[in-house]
Amino acid sequence: MTQAASTPAPQQDRYSERLIVPWWWWLAGLAITAIFGYEVQLAAYREPWSVVAYPVIAALIGWGLYSMGRTPVRVDANGSLHAGKAMLPSEVIARGATVSAAQRSAAMGRQLDPAAFVLHRTWVKTMVLVVLDDPDDPTPYWLISTRHPDRVLVALGMGDAGRVPGQEPADRESGDEESGDEGHGKDDAAQG
Repeated sequence: MTQAASTPAPQQDRYSERLIVPWWWWLAGLAITAIFGYEVQLAAYREPWSVVAYPVIAALIGWGLYSMGRTPVRVDANGSLHAGKAMLPSEVIARGATVSAAQRSAAMGRQLDPAAFVLHRTWVKTMVLVVLDDPDDPTPYWLISTRHPDRVLVALGMGDAGRVPGQEPADRESGDEESGDEGHGKDDAAQG
């Protein structure tokens, strides 16, 4: 028997996405690169070495946008919720609810518990709220940005505790189908 045959195959996540920045931020980054690069050229009296400013500024802005969009949100095969580097086992999750774009301001403002775990990205309009049932953890709930809070709850194996019967699911941000989030096909299998 070979080593590859004896190791179990890794199980696929129930849901996975990356909270990438909107595509138009990259266009804004190009515009900022052009403006600041030109300013450096003017300040250097158009010396030949001043064109180096363009790739340097582009690299810095590109690195910033890329690093902002690296945050993963996923539910693994065991039902544990991962948000960034934090992990919440499925055994301590009591219930969950979607937070629509209209409710986000209140959830992040006057209703926010200071002891809550929050992973917020301003460019993602919807969130999911996961309530904990763990006497050893002082954290009452997790509030996490996600483009598909309903899919996260389905992957966790629970319904939306905040949904009124007959009400439509949480508001989706416009253009979320073109958002480029990873695992778009993976989480469809968890629903069916």
